[in-house]
Amino acid sequence: MLHQLDARVKVNLTLSFILATTLTPPGAWPVLTLLAALALAVVILAELRARFVLVRTALALPFALAALPLLFTVAGTPLFELPWGWTASWEGLLRVANIVVKTWLSVLMAFTLTATTPFTAILVALRGWRLPRLLVTIVALTWRYLFVLVEEAQRLMRARAARSGQIVEGRGKSLAWRARVTGGMAGNLLLRGADRAERIYSAMSARGYDGEPRVVAQPPLTAGHRALLALGYLFLALLALTGILFWG
Repeated sequence: MLHQLDARVKVNLTLSFILATTLTPPGAWPVLTLLAALALAVVILAELRARFVLVRTALALPFALAALPLLFTVAGTPLFELPWGWTASWEGLLRVANIVVKTWLSVLMAFTLTATTPFTAILVALRGWRLPRLLVTIVALTWRYLFVLVEEAQRLMRARAARSGQIVEGRGKSLAWRARVTGGMAGNLLLRGADRAERIYSAMSARGYDGEPRVVAQPPLTAGHRALLALGYLFLALLALTGILFWG
């Protein structure tokens, strides 16, 4: 059911969920629990494998750990002390945990959206909600040119493997040697990617591309879709408002 839902509804509710999660103040654990239950229900409706979801969303956790210094900078009840004089506080731990949970929930909902909706449908939905054409075009080209860069990198790797003999033990394995080779390959990849980007853009321009995605006209949202949007807005707004009133 979730895979067949209109992309405009899914995109709008996903962005609303992320906004509500972001506005939830620190310490509003009951609200975060309800948001987590909602996210879990969406994943179950999407019929995604638990291992698949956990592995993909765990990639965002290292970025959330950038909040780890708050453990030692937020004043409060001492929790433990490091040998060089840094003291962790219970309030700092709660602040870090709050950021990690909110980040993971936001990434989980965004991943569920991309796992249940074709990327082209997401772009059409963004344009349907009157997002600026330039912004939608940048997102589309960024996504598609990632695959161009991956393809060029694979060509470079194949060329290196075809032209290189086996590394002799004790030679060519120093860090400086590896850095020099990696830097050369990165520069080569940049030049090859830029050249290919120019050729692709010339081909697109020759075919009449002007930056506006051409798609079949989208049908208007049904009464059921509008009701679902209204219920989603109301529920998420109540959760965010409850968090702000009682824990803000």
